[in-house]
Amino acid sequence: MLAQLVLGILRVLDQDVVGVYVHGSLALGDFNRETSDVDFLVATRTELSAEKLPALEQMHAELRDQGFKWACNMEGSYISQKLLKRYDPERCWHPALRCDGSFGVDGHGSDWIIQRAILREYGLTLHGPAPDILIDPVAPAELKKAAQAILTEWWSPLFKDASRLNSSEYQAYAILTMCRCLYTIEEGLVASKPAAAQWVLDTSHGSKWELLIRQALAWRNGDGLNAIDQTLAFVRYTLERAGK
Repeated sequence: MLAQLVLGILRVLDQDVVGVYVHGSLALGDFNRETSDVDFLVATRTELSAEKLPALEQMHAELRDQGFKWACNMEGSYISQKLLKRYDPERCWHPALRCDGSFGVDGHGSDWIIQRAILREYGLTLHGPAPDILIDPVAPAELKKAAQAILTEWWSPLFKDASRLNSSEYQAYAILTMCRCLYTIEEGLVASKPAAAQWVLDTSHGSKWELLIRQALAWRNGDGLNAIDQTLAFVRYTLERAGK
């Protein structure tokens, strides 16, 4: 399917393509067939014009219609090589395939500092030069600041509206994301969610949250988690540890 993805991108964008890459859990080596998405990034020579977006949307729809399993569990972004080099919060809106299959232009928040680091250090090259040629190194201090910003921007609002946690899937996602935030804030490094969860379990954090984290690690589609209060408590703990 990844070969078909690259062929489709090249068919639509041709010489506008600099490189096509896989990042996320597949690149980090902790891909889970039950719960993971395929994360990809396309580096383009220039920012794509609005006229090119319908053809990209159609290409992704055709991949799904061809019955490729992971075409329905895929998300990715199209970012110019100039803006890929270093995260710019003033120029962070890029064409994106969303995990629900829709396509549009989305804002890319502070988590893209972390995604860039994963892509640079661990990304799989499907087409074009190695990603570390296109992306500047991301310093540990930048990673820590990004993790703190993610907690503030995305997770603090849960205490005003926790409806996202009504889904067991989202509870598991929240728990493992807190593990990754703790790891990045304390170590200044990036890791997959499962690896970060194991790190938490192996540290002093783990004594209080072991059962919750192990439940999140074991969660599979269709399972009930029913841990909203415990998840909120873990989010609060992570925010406190981050100094937020």
